[in-house]
Amino acid sequence: MLIDTHCHLDAAEFDADRQQVADHACEAGVQSIVIPAIERANFDIVRNMAAEVAGGAYALGIHPLYVQRAADSDLDALREAIKASLGDPRFVAIGEIGLDFFVPEISSGEPREKQERFYAAQLAMAAEFKLPVLLHVRRSQDILLKYLRRHGRIGGIAHAFNGSAQQAQAFIDLGFALGMGGAMTYERALQIRRHAVDVDLSHLVLETDAPDIPPAWLHPPQRRNRPGELARIAQVLAELRGITAAQVAHVTTANAMRVLPRLPAAILADD
Repeated sequence: MLIDTHCHLDAAEFDADRQQVADHACEAGVQSIVIPAIERANFDIVRNMAAEVAGGAYALGIHPLYVQRAADSDLDALREAIKASLGDPRFVAIGEIGLDFFVPEISSGEPREKQERFYAAQLAMAAEFKLPVLLHVRRSQDILLKYLRRHGRIGGIAHAFNGSAQQAQAFIDLGFALGMGGAMTYERALQIRRHAVDVDLSHLVLETDAPDIPPAWLHPPQRRNRPGELARIAQVLAELRGITAAQVAHVTTANAMRVLPRLPAAILADD
């Protein structure tokens, strides 16, 4: 059993064959797909899509790359969407939220201040409703950690983690697992591959970020990532660690269920 803890199945890249993509993932052993929201406009979309996919689950949040076009009222809408979803077993986290200091246009001044304000507000909601978070972590690890420490152990997943060993441990100490996906499959991704080997397996989860972050074997023009690639991503992690793919699947699945405590109910919702 495999769990894709981060997949944008609602993306336009899947409009032509979304059901076939979901079926392919199931055939590849992916029993659950977590679909995070990115803005107010897709809160209902990810909720409905999770109900249509076997083992589907979803998160609600405002992505840092979409904060600039968001209004303050979107935070109010998020709060109401969270409250309305608490009784839904497929609702597992707040996300995708976080900070992105890689894009120059939003990494300083008012855009950065707005990013941090929206991040802080969404963390406060996570603490209030006792929900984990799916964190977007791009050149922003220390600032993310600064805000997280104000709330104790919210926990969740540091998606596509590529920080230092010290930063990795800081997230782990706050109850987070680190997301390992397609970037790990590239031999030149030395730091990510070090984390894949050095971090205790009990702190790693699998993800695709599909349709983004394609693994090394997807060559142009077939660069669209799919949740069904997770089985081969798990195999790469197994090879790096010198263990079996079955061990990777077993432990990372248990990890995902630990850091996303509502996830087991989402998986059982189809029964």
